[in-house]
Amino acid sequence: MPAAVWALLLIPSVQAPLARWTPELAFSAKRVGGVAISPDGRWAAVEMSEPVMEPEVSEWRSSIRVYPVARMGLGTARVEPAASAPAWSPNGHWLAFVSTRSGTRSLWRAASGGGPAEQLTRVTGELGEFRWSPDGRRIAYVLKDAPDERELRPVREKRDARVVGEAHRFARLYVLDVEGGHDRAAQVITAPDMHVGGHVGAGLSGPAFAWSPDGSAIAFSHSPSPLADDWVRADVSVVDVATRSVRPLAATPAAEGGVAWSPDGRWVAVTVSDVPATYALTFRVVLVSPADGATRSLADSFDQRPTIVGWTGDSRGVVVSEARGTVSRLSVLPADGGAPVDLSPDTLMVSAPALNSTGTYVGFVSEAPDRAPEPYFSGLTPFAPSRVAEVQSLPLIPFGPTEVIRWRSFDGHEVEGLLTYPVGYRSGARVPLLTILHGGPPSSFTRTFTGGVTSYPIACFAADGYAVLRPNVRGSSGYGREFRYANLRDWGGGDFRDAMAGIDDLVQRGVADPARLGVMGWSYGGYLTAFTITQTTRFRAASVGAGITDLVSYVGVADIPGFIASYFGGEFWDAPDLWRTRSPVLNVNAVTSPTLIQHGENDVRVPDGRVPSPRTQRRGAEASTRRDASEPGVVPALGARRARLTARPTRVPPPASARRAPDRRDRAPGALV
Repeated sequence: MPAAVWALLLIPSVQAPLARWTPELAFSAKRVGGVAISPDGRWAAVEMSEPVMEPEVSEWRSSIRVYPVARMGLGTARVEPAASAPAWSPNGHWLAFVSTRSGTRSLWRAASGGGPAEQLTRVTGELGEFRWSPDGRRIAYVLKDAPDERELRPVREKRDARVVGEAHRFARLYVLDVEGGHDRAAQVITAPDMHVGGHVGAGLSGPAFAWSPDGSAIAFSHSPSPLADDWVRADVSVVDVATRSVRPLAATPAAEGGVAWSPDGRWVAVTVSDVPATYALTFRVVLVSPADGATRSLADSFDQRPTIVGWTGDSRGVVVSEARGTVSRLSVLPADGGAPVDLSPDTLMVSAPALNSTGTYVGFVSEAPDRAPEPYFSGLTPFAPSRVAEVQSLPLIPFGPTEVIRWRSFDGHEVEGLLTYPVGYRSGARVPLLTILHGGPPSSFTRTFTGGVTSYPIACFAADGYAVLRPNVRGSSGYGREFRYANLRDWGGGDFRDAMAGIDDLVQRGVADPARLGVMGWSYGGYLTAFTITQTTRFRAASVGAGITDLVSYVGVADIPGFIASYFGGEFWDAPDLWRTRSPVLNVNAVTSPTLIQHGENDVRVPDGRVPSPRTQRRGAEASTRRDASEPGVVPALGARRARLTARPTRVPPPASARRAPDRRDRAPGALV
């Protein structure tokens, strides 16, 4: 799609300032991945990533920096390059982390008092979560099997044919004696047919395993296979570390996972789904006795989608994280079943929260639309957050202000969203409006930094004179179960009309120019964008990112074939008319908006075999497809690590056709597609 579609059809009427935010400046904002607080609360290990843009290297490179807590400005006490996922030993003498400095992703540790880091593992599989034992002498970790001879031999012999789904590589639980010196060797302690951490898949979240307080056992989640759809069959078991004997702890028709063992040893907190487990995602926290299997359900959280962070140090409550409107918040679910108690205020974004080993301090990342992410810490009682360090050094360039807005939809439902105004906006001036639709569906737009490298460069749009609307339409998280389930059997129905009502509201307020509208979205937002332009001709340009356009064919090629049926109440042969009318590609005859279609060639969540560009062109509408072979496109949907695969940093500009609609994206936490 020519750049003129965006630059001429949507010409802004607000003059941008000379000093403006640009995509290049977005790469100057560091990513803060997590904050690990030492057991005594005196030190914070902060994971950060910065872009490396060289002729032969284009990547985000992570490091760990250790800061003294509550003494901001004293600088770093230690820097570990090429490192991520910091974790303090229970006595605070060691800092363990993951590093690729030896050529493979392995576990390392460094003494808190100084000295060189020591490599603990040399593995060939894919390393996942790890945790110290309570006595600090062992580390348990999840490791996915490396390709075996059955997989490697056909590659060597250049045999291209394979049976889809025949070979699975399972993730297993290992225990390593870190005090074993040169004789240390990890032992696998789970059965070959258990995929550890399989609760995540595309559904649950929270820790894959937890040590018992005495270090004799580990509670862990597992699914029967690595298939992403198998999260609905996840259970929780307990393994005796010495004997490797495994017994079930939570094995009901619900999906169970995301575990935390109470400090007093009496309970294991488990996240449990509704029955049957669905992709609209309803969970509660249940306490299970490791002694006799007795259960106690805790109070429902506000959104009924809690992620377990851990236990309070006194074993009196389970700390959970959850979206609440446009903010991610921390709460405590009392162990006696009492009502939830909010910790963080509704004005503070709390991302990637992590409790220290004593359950007394929490480290987290906080940001705002006009403030880049920074590391924070706080005690639990009282919750009084302080910044660990000022890690960002960005130029003083104005951002377009962002505010929370609300409007009434067609059926009277109140819908909320985020509106970012152009830089220097004058009240009463009508400006071009870009509407961004989020993935999921059970995700949401929250008050994150608008100037970072994300799906779309919102701060750059605002600097160019555009207003940007990000509506949390029905089906979104953060507004309760009823609202999240309001799009069942109704993709492209109420959610589409919610977004249109938000645009109409801004037109009525005198903010949006009805003649200069654009729409875009990635993943489910790509689907909703594609469907939108089959229903209305009001948009002067559109961008569809990794969107599902043919619902029936998607079932046969995606890694979560049960996803759409979960929302539509049955397979396509059960309700063919619904599947047909809600497939954008089968309504392409109505499209007139010039459209840019973007897709990663290696995307297994939303494979690119059904992008509608040729069909749209044959219909006579202007369309362009941009594929990217370097973009995998798959992100663990609700992973505890808040994983992101976004644009590789590069100095090479995207094609002109993509400059107004960014060429990459990241799926937000909760985004299934």
